[in-house]
Amino acid sequence: MRIKRCFQQLQAKQKKALIPYITAGHPKPAMTVELMHQLVHSGADIIELGFPFSDPMADGPIIARAHQHALSQGVTLNDVFSMVMAFREQDNTTPVVLMGYLNPIESMGYEKFARCAHKAGVDGVLVVDLPPEYAAPLADRLSYMNIDMINLIAPTTSVARIHKICEVATGYLYCVALKGVTGSATLNIKDVEKRVAQIKALSTLPVGVGFGIRDGHSAAAISKVADGIVVGSVLVSALAEASESNTSLSHAVSKSLADMRTAMDRNSE
Repeated sequence: MRIKRCFQQLQAKQKKALIPYITAGHPKPAMTVELMHQLVHSGADIIELGFPFSDPMADGPIIARAHQHALSQGVTLNDVFSMVMAFREQDNTTPVVLMGYLNPIESMGYEKFARCAHKAGVDGVLVVDLPPEYAAPLADRLSYMNIDMINLIAPTTSVARIHKICEVATGYLYCVALKGVTGSATLNIKDVEKRVAQIKALSTLPVGVGFGIRDGHSAAAISKVADGIVVGSVLVSALAEASESNTSLSHAVSKSLADMRTAMDRNSE
């Protein structure tokens, strides 16, 4: 319900969702909850929290290093649930979506994963390497716990398959803006606009666009045609640089998001 309510409230204000991604446990496990709160303070509407995995094949080197760094510090899926639960002690409003890969979920078991996610206060789950054709066993358990199953739509996805994805999707649809891994290439706004229009012709769900959004200019341009923008690599990179230089992680988050939030809001004025 938090995801649906969030988009409804934004629509009423003629605003678009800013959806930042960070990897749980990166750069410091003890800082993750504080960073989540700082994301909200800096303008985030929904948080995508990555759960670490040893082979994040859809992610570029920046986020892949974040996964490895978190794993090297012993961060597990149970730790991620604990982080979300701690976040909920102060924030019971901001939607949290767990984003990651299927292996850790299968290792835990679908039933236990869904139950723990619900108890922690998770609102949505996005499994990068789980095609919707095979997602029913997990999606059903999540649905029973009132957790949305967020689906990816790639640039190469056919219209026929988009239609099938839209039939089973809940929460919002994640439109991948470009071919390749996260943090790669540059955006073609016209291509994204056409893709979002295709999706919106087949679904009433909000459409968020991610991959390749780096600054206020690209965030504003995408937010004109989508319901939200997802920013990951540039934020994770800023956190890594701040950690290496022993500067404020909270400031790195605020600095990275402020320009995007301002540029997106300017569209609605």
